[in-house]
Amino acid sequence: MPAPNQPAKAEPTLPEPMKADGSEIFIVDDDPILADLLSQLFRSEGFRVTSFTDGGQFAAAAKRRTPACLIMDVFMPGRSGLDILKDINAESYRAPILIMTGRASIPMAVEAIRSGAFDILEKPFNAATLVQRVRELMAAWTARHHASRRTNVGLMEFPGIERLTQREREVLAEITAASSNKEAGRTLGLSPRTIEVHRAHIMMKLGAKNTADLVRLVLSSRPVN
Repeated sequence: MPAPNQPAKAEPTLPEPMKADGSEIFIVDDDPILADLLSQLFRSEGFRVTSFTDGGQFAAAAKRRTPACLIMDVFMPGRSGLDILKDINAESYRAPILIMTGRASIPMAVEAIRSGAFDILEKPFNAATLVQRVRELMAAWTARHHASRRTNVGLMEFPGIERLTQREREVLAEITAASSNKEAGRTLGLSPRTIEVHRAHIMMKLGAKNTADLVRLVLSSRPVN
């Protein structure tokens, strides 16, 4: 009991769990049970969720509105996740796309990223990992569109730069800043493996034999007037 005329001590207030701002997430998975579980998970974290078990229904909805993030399984009957990426012109899609797969391979990863996927998450994964990954992707996507890169690769010209996508130019900026795959991934909100795939694709497009050759190509370029 508190002493007379003295207020009782207030109970300590525990911090509220981090919540989303009501941003909408699209989930595309042909497994209705998994789609429902993922929907419940993200709703519990404060997101709005729309799930699709059919790629055609998703493609139609994607033309009407854009979510804050898209989570898609790559292996589905009929039209695969890779087919759907091409259907919606994912390279120009206005939200980060996270591909889920339990059978990842380098060729598949290259094809997914080339088709516009922002990152790839390999199954199995736990709920906390998936939620954290989506938050990181959304933050990286926002930063990518509102903050300048730390080098001016985007303002340089050199043979082949026109063949690089905007995302590849961002990765190239990190490479020329001597970032490791892990460091580049942390900056851009991507996994080290995704950075590795981008690096290999950039080298192939520019005809670079190795990373040193790639950096020499960029550093010997001149600013655009």
